[in-house]
This record gives sequence, C-alpha cells and structure tokens, in this order.
Amino acid sequence: MSEVNCLDMLVIGGGINGAGIARDAAGRGLSVLLCEKDDLAEGTSSRSGKLVHGGLRYLEYYEFRLVREALIEREVLLNSACHIIWPMRFVLPHSPQDRPAWLVRLGLFLYDHLGGRQKLPGTRRLDLRRDPEGAPLLDSYRTGFEYSDCWVDDARLVTLNALDAAERGATVLTRTRCVAAHREQGHWTVTLRDEASGAERQVQAKAIVNAAGPWVLDIVNQVTHTRSSRKVRLVKGSHIVVPKFWEGQQAYLVQNHDKRVIFINPYEGDKALIGTTDIPWEGKAEAVTADDSEQQYLIDAVNRYFKVKLQAQDVITRFSGVRPLFDDGKGNPSAVTRDYVFDLDAEENAPLLHVFGGKITTFRKLAEHALHKLAPFFPQMGADWTRTAVLPGGDIAAADFDTFLQAQKSQRPWLPAALRKHYARLYGARMTTLLGEARDLAGLGRHFGGLLYEAEARYLAEHEWAQQPEDILWRRTKHRLHLTPAEQQQFADWFTVTFPREAPQPRRAAAR
Repeated sequence: MSEVNCLDMLVIGGGINGAGIARDAAGRGLSVLLCEKDDLAEGTSSRSGKLVHGGLRYLEYYEFRLVREALIEREVLLNSACHIIWPMRFVLPHSPQDRPAWLVRLGLFLYDHLGGRQKLPGTRRLDLRRDPEGAPLLDSYRTGFEYSDCWVDDARLVTLNALDAAERGATVLTRTRCVAAHREQGHWTVTLRDEASGAERQVQAKAIVNAAGPWVLDIVNQVTHTRSSRKVRLVKGSHIVVPKFWEGQQAYLVQNHDKRVIFINPYEGDKALIGTTDIPWEGKAEAVTADDSEQQYLIDAVNRYFKVKLQAQDVITRFSGVRPLFDDGKGNPSAVTRDYVFDLDAEENAPLLHVFGGKITTFRKLAEHALHKLAPFFPQMGADWTRTAVLPGGDIAAADFDTFLQAQKSQRPWLPAALRKHYARLYGARMTTLLGEARDLAGLGRHFGGLLYEAEARYLAEHEWAQQPEDILWRRTKHRLHLTPAEQQQFADWFTVTFPREAPQPRRAAAR
C-alpha cells in the first residue's frame, strides 16, 4: 500500500456532478483527486434523456428557481461546448383531453422569459394540419406548439469535465473504489482500491466531496461512517431506441394517459430515443434494467399520437438508469424535485460535503455552489471561473459549429462527410489531435466497421481513460448502435490485446 502527500480535495464519483466539481476545484488552484469505482459516466450520467433543458414540466410543481437556473445554464453550456451540445426544437401536440391550451401557453411564455433567453428561438404555435411538423401525427391533433431546448451527449459531457480537471492538475482514477475513510488530525485518510488488480493505496485529503449519485448513502454509511439528515429517493428511468419514423430534425414531447410527458428525440442520425419512465426503485442501482412493461408504456405513448404504430420488434436497444433524487417527501416520483441540496459535515475541521440530487443541466452551477460551501476551508482558492470557460474541444470561434464543420471540409477533403461530422461532433477542435498525421483513410489505421477506426480508439484509450471495449463503444461514442455483433467482437478482441489492463493507472491527462 502506497501513500501520497495530502491533497486539498478527494471527489468520490465520476458522474456529471463529481467531474464538474473536480474541474471547478482544480481550476481554482486546489489539488484534487477524482475517483470512480467504474468507468466515467457508467451510471446515471450516461443513461439520461440527453437533454440540456429548463424542465418545462417542473413549472407545474412551482419549481421556478430550478427552472430559471436551468434555463440560464442551458445557454452557458451551449457556449462552452457547442460540439456536443446543440439547439433542438420540440413539438408539443395539444390534446384537449390533456392539459388545457391556456395552461400550455402560459407555461411556454414563462419558459421563454424566465431565464433571459438569448440564442435560442422562442415558442411558436403550429397548425398541425398544414405545418410539416404535423405530418407524422394523427389527424385528430390539429394544434401544437414548438419551443427550444438543447441536446447533449451526456457521457461525453462527463468525460470532457474530467479531462479539463486533469489538464488543470487533477488526478483522475477510474475503476478505483473508495473503500474506507476516516478523520485524523484535521484531515482525511482514505483507502482506494483498484478494481482490476485489487491493489490498494492510501491518500490523505483535507476535504472529501461525496458525489456518488445513487451510491451517496453507501459512502455515508459504509465508507465514512458518518451521519446525514438527508435522504435519497431512487427513481428508475428507462429509454428505448427505435428507427427514426419521421422527417426533419425536430423532436416531439407528448403526454401519456397518466399525464406523464415523454420525449421522442432524433438520435444518431437515423434513430429515435424515446423516454423516460419514472418508477420508484428499491434495488441496487447497478442492477437496474429496462423491463418489458416500461418498453410497452413508451410504445403506447408514441402510438397515442403518431400514425406509425411501433411494436416491440422495432426496439433496437433499451437502457435504464437510476436517478438519485433528493427526497422531499413527495409521493409521486414525477413530482419529486430535481433540485439539489448539500449536507456539510465540518467536524474536526476536516469537511465532508455530501451532494444530493441535481440534473445534468445544472451541474456547473451545482459545482460552483459546492465550492462556495467549502470556501471557508480553502481561503487560498481562486474565484468562480467556469461560467465563461469552454470545455475541451469547445474552443470554436463564436461557438459556431456549422462554420467549424465547413472549415474541416476545406482542410480535410479526404474525410468522408459522415466521418468528418462524427469527429467534429465528438471532439470539436480536438479532432486535430485525434487525426494526428493522417492524410487519408489508411492513415486512420484499422477499420472496424461503421465510422470506427483505430485512430479514434487509440485516442480514447490514451487521452480519455477508456480501458474496456464498452467504454468506447457505448460511452465515449455510440458505435455500438452502428456495428454488427461480429464487428463489435472483432473490435473487442483487438482492444483487449492492444490495451491490456495491468495495474492501477494514476495519471493526469496531457497538458493542453
């Protein structure tokens, strides 16, 4: 067991909140270690609806502060990472049997004006009998509304935050479990275990941030052996992926028979992502799966509105995640707040900050608030900085992705259009690093099928902590949706031979 010098902060949890906090802290000059027991974003943060949004339906629960903060953050994030976040228009067909039209109009008016919208277009009313957005809908739906939110590649958002943290001096350890922590002489002594080798190391930290998401209470009860007055409500949310069944890039927001809203979003070009469910979850978070009844629930929601009738055999894949919501005592899972709260234990001047709740859209503000909570213990740390900073790859002039993509066409005419867009979308300005000296497709190395070439896999293994085939096929990218089972296996065989996992890998990413 090895030991290192005392850190300022240990962050437990490599989801969006943990990665965001580690990034913010490192940028303030603190020494930071981020540990994650699995891969980055392997839990909740890669299993979302993949939206940066204000949360239109939260207005019904009078969550005005949360909605306002989320709407403001929506444009902050759009400016920080326009390669993985982009505007999307949502069509909301109106049914007189559901929410009354005046209530929908009021909600959309508030949504347009509550957060100081600047970049995104406002709401407009649709005649679904004439406007093309109404073409795939049943003829009985005559009126609709269209409003703006943003799409996000959720798992990449996590990885880019971790990458930025590392480039600002943080150490990032994936597949490293925090197994014990105790206070002694004004600091924490923590034992970390590499999940592959079983090797343990000991670190010391002045403060711990528990951002373990669904496992936050496991850290409280089994690792730090402290107490917290807060409770977590675990809610299961499932999605299905089907072939896209409408023309255009607009998404749809529909209401199911139980008044829950369902998003139907274009996904990966030729597919659709449909979700989510809201079901209380009592089991282990890592055991969650989408079941047949949830799949049928989502199919029924689509079939209630669209001319195309989905069936179970149309489902390409499905996935489920557990949302660790702060338990505010609401009985209805859909009514449980998506806001976040902190619990600060400052005993012996060795602070322990527990993070409860939160959502992808507000992660940056959550991280900033977390650092404000810990500021009294680190008087030397820097000021707020993330609001105007870009994430890795996001240093694109005027946050104008379309112009950036067009420039790539001029600079690299040898790249096929689909591959060029793939690299630009996932890596932004850093696609230059990925491509290296390549001047033709042969320079990208082995082709595994679809848009997956060896150069990308090597980049992800060497720069973004990808240690297993699934890290690449499903979280860093979505190649799994575009490769045959045989192609996936061939890639997995190549990857495990090329990048064998031998020992713990404490490392920082290469400097910018």
